[in-house]
Amino acid sequence: MRFDLDNALTDEILFYMENQDGEFLLDTKEGIVVDIHNNEDEDEPDFDDERFISLPEWSSNDGYRLMEKFTASLKNPIIRQELSAALNKNKGVFRSFRNVLEQYPETEKMWFNFKEQKMKDEVIVWYNSLREEWGLEPLGIEPEDNSSLVLEDFVLREGKDSDLENAAALHKICAEEKAEKTLYDLYEKMNPFVFPGDICITAESPSGDFCGFINAVKDSDFNLRICQLEVQSEYRGIGLGKTLLSKFIEKVENLKLNITIDLPKDSDFFSRTLHLENFKPFVQRFALLRQ
Repeated sequence: MRFDLDNALTDEILFYMENQDGEFLLDTKEGIVVDIHNNEDEDEPDFDDERFISLPEWSSNDGYRLMEKFTASLKNPIIRQELSAALNKNKGVFRSFRNVLEQYPETEKMWFNFKEQKMKDEVIVWYNSLREEWGLEPLGIEPEDNSSLVLEDFVLREGKDSDLENAAALHKICAEEKAEKTLYDLYEKMNPFVFPGDICITAESPSGDFCGFINAVKDSDFNLRICQLEVQSEYRGIGLGKTLLSKFIEKVENLKLNITIDLPKDSDFFSRTLHLENFKPFVQRFALLRQ
């Protein structure tokens, strides 16, 4: 009964795991999946347990739980909320879930990668249980970063004057999202919108949409100040802001300049990314507001 689990066989098993319209077994001799209700092999009318084994169990409930896990893992609050609403419908849940994802192609790609990886993990667990019976060492399950796969499709390029309208519209959206308006207005006065500045990098989605930018001005002979680093809401949570920052640092590496950036009060989450890029906090600014 022993067989090798290669990529082709894994893909075939994954396909039939989701097929709810039949009953399937793995033919360990031929290395193929067969439908037990459509057996045309006259020499093998019976499916003996030595040659034919059941596939990993996978039901619609498993699929639903996988959608729940994916939705909970999303950092983008807008898409997470829309997917949660789809999952809470009384009927048509799977169709509603797909309809939401179709509106966000990058998140949809993340879902397909997430789903494939998790189902492959299930196949590995199933295969390892067989290997244990055979007295063999188990295979390892390797983690996969789905966000990096999505980011490969984005186009990063230098910002141009023709991008001003898109950048200004994005900046306006980001400003309107801030809850503490008075504090953010003060931040805006200290960090006015500039585009494209001295150095600017923009990000375009695979479909050509303007989805984010980073720009900076040289405010002294030794310092570059990042004025804005902003990403459209539907593209947040996949590492695009971090990618823009990394690309920016790479671009200015030869200038040998310090780089500074001010973060609004509610941007603590991004400070972790700055620490990973070796940024260090060097000042704390407090405000006593009179209005």
